[in-house]
Amino acid sequence: MNKDETIKNLKELVQLDIDAVHAYDEAIDGIDENSIREQLARFREDHQRHITELSAVLRENGGTPPEYSPDFKGYLISGFTSLRSITGTSGAMKAMQSNEKLTNKKYRDAEGWEVDPAIKRIIFENREDERRHLAFIDEAIEKKIWEKV
Repeated sequence: MNKDETIKNLKELVQLDIDAVHAYDEAIDGIDENSIREQLARFREDHQRHITELSAVLRENGGTPPEYSPDFKGYLISGFTSLRSITGTSGAMKAMQSNEKLTNKKYRDAEGWEVDPAIKRIIFENREDERRHLAFIDEAIEKKIWEKV
């Protein structure tokens, strides 16, 4: 992958994580259970760390990170999450499940990029975070843990 492609793809990942942070904000607002809110807040922090790390890599490679605001797709994701979150924890968690499936797919695709090993390591570590996020959300939905809190 040439440098221009690398920059373009890294920008897309940063934007994905920016959109995820905004979606987490919406979901957290719709959840009453403290333990679930706290876990989602930790996941939001992971996405913020991804933004910071990937933005640094972008700058090192001559790129400029996107602004810290949702793009068009991000507005749709946040709106969808907001609407689902109105119904409470169940809706918020189902919205985040959809969002994390998308994020997992994008990071899974990124693992196949032919890039510098240092960039690959960051992508791999971020992908592991995404797997953990989705696993928690899937389990929470399956067991409806908010009904047991």
